[in-house]
Amino acid sequence: MTGPESVVLPLHHTPILQRFSKTRCKGTTFSGTTKTFQGKNIKKRNFSAFPLLFTRIKVPLQKISPIYILMEQTKALVKTITEGIQEKKGSNIVIADLTKIDGTICKYFIICQGNSPAQVEAITESVGDFARNQLKEKPTHVVGLEHAQWVAMDYTDVLVHIFLPDVREYYDLEHLWEDAKLTFIPDLD
Repeated sequence: MTGPESVVLPLHHTPILQRFSKTRCKGTTFSGTTKTFQGKNIKKRNFSAFPLLFTRIKVPLQKISPIYILMEQTKALVKTITEGIQEKKGSNIVIADLTKIDGTICKYFIICQGNSPAQVEAITESVGDFARNQLKEKPTHVVGLEHAQWVAMDYTDVLVHIFLPDVREYYDLEHLWEDAKLTFIPDLD
């Protein structure tokens, strides 16, 4: 696998062997059948104990890309938030995937509802606890707790909206983003 979808790295540049390779491979060059190691010419056969240090490996580019890592963290946050909602019997959970839409304020909307203001508060608290305990994530803003009809929790890449049923029906956020892929999570009974 070569080309733009992968990158070939010397094994001693990988994080696992980085500490070991700095002490063993500093100043190392190949020249024919001899190897220069820290200024001394040594026959290649003397390095047979360390053949893997000089092997090249193929790594899929998306596996080392910071964007890939962030997307995986965001997906884990979405899953954790969904679990927090289900813990307090939140219903009609919809996940709107906004990643393919340019100019959006976040990557995901998670929309759900509680049947009373007390349940909306309980769902909000549960989501916060799940994200903090499992992923060490805290929302940057939480708005709407004073009336508990519509609570919005901002996790930067994920916005969580917890509604009362009539308020949810009125604003209809699921259909605000026409191009978003919607995922409906079944209720736990």
